[in-house]
Amino acid sequence: MAKELWKGNEAISEAAIKCGCRFFFGYPITPQNEIPEYMSLRLPQENGCFLQAESEVAAINMVYGAAGSGARVMTSSSSPGISLKAEGISYIAGAELPCVIVNIVRGGPGLGGIQPAQSDYYQACKGGGHGDYRLVVLAPNSVQEAVDLTQEAFDIADQYRMPVMIIGDGMIGQMMEPVEFRDVPKRQLPEKDWATTGTDGKRKPRVINSLFIDPQACENHNIHLFKKYDEITKNETRVETYKLEDAEIVFVAYGTTSRIVKNAVNALEKEGIKAGLIRPITLWPFPSKAIEDAASMANVKMFLDVEMSMGQMIDDVKIAVNGKKPVHFYGRTGGMVPTPAAIVAEAKKILGGAK
Repeated sequence: MAKELWKGNEAISEAAIKCGCRFFFGYPITPQNEIPEYMSLRLPQENGCFLQAESEVAAINMVYGAAGSGARVMTSSSSPGISLKAEGISYIAGAELPCVIVNIVRGGPGLGGIQPAQSDYYQACKGGGHGDYRLVVLAPNSVQEAVDLTQEAFDIADQYRMPVMIIGDGMIGQMMEPVEFRDVPKRQLPEKDWATTGTDGKRKPRVINSLFIDPQACENHNIHLFKKYDEITKNETRVETYKLEDAEIVFVAYGTTSRIVKNAVNALEKEGIKAGLIRPITLWPFPSKAIEDAASMANVKMFLDVEMSMGQMIDDVKIAVNGKKPVHFYGRTGGMVPTPAAIVAEAKKILGGAK
């Protein structure tokens, strides 16, 4: 199949449609606006439903309803919009409903700016809403990977009955790259025997709920959820490693930043400095073991976490390293993008101070 040139946001939308998404509810916010715009054109062509809700709050509750009927449904937003959806996302997670949520991240806090950032890591991975829950969080670093992960996100959501978030910075959403729409690995998905599809007088009604008045029942539900999250951690953790074998400095970066860091790794190699990269593809479950294993390597002197934020993923990096090696940070934020040259300079600076 020949590759085609696609903008990231539109490619994500088409990927969702190709894997059976027929419902989209959302509200405009830059830099993800091409997703609802594209869905408004394509879903009616596929006998689907596009609806621009009156707010992000309304949109996420419409997602709850469609997901409860067993339909494949998606919503998208950018940073402040995801904040408004947080209550509904927690309800959906509590009710164990599958859906896909796309966050094309912009700078913050507050209204911030519309340029790319990675400052929603806490929001995505530490539970942006209330209560004990998790989202599977997928972080593509190219338009092609965004397409692949979008298609797989719906299967992951259906397999585990939970929301899946695709998190990409504004650059992933806005840039154009060659894309091939290819089949994702097939999964044995369970029947949706929980869906509220109407009894037709032939079966007992099904009830979808996240309200547990009895504290023991609520605790039991949380324990059930976290057993599922343990299974997801075992089966779905994804990571890419690059030139780790003899690296003395190991970068940790995800999304667009990981591509910039790869250039820095190659530039350092030309100067005789051995560097490597660990790229989390799942931000949750976080690939702690890959980092823990690298921290035990004799050749590794230190880690350098690079983000388009003031430092959010670094908390998880430090936990995984567990004090075995120093962990440093370099970041740009507010829509500023780090350059390979700046990352190389930072690596040289901390290596120069290494004991």
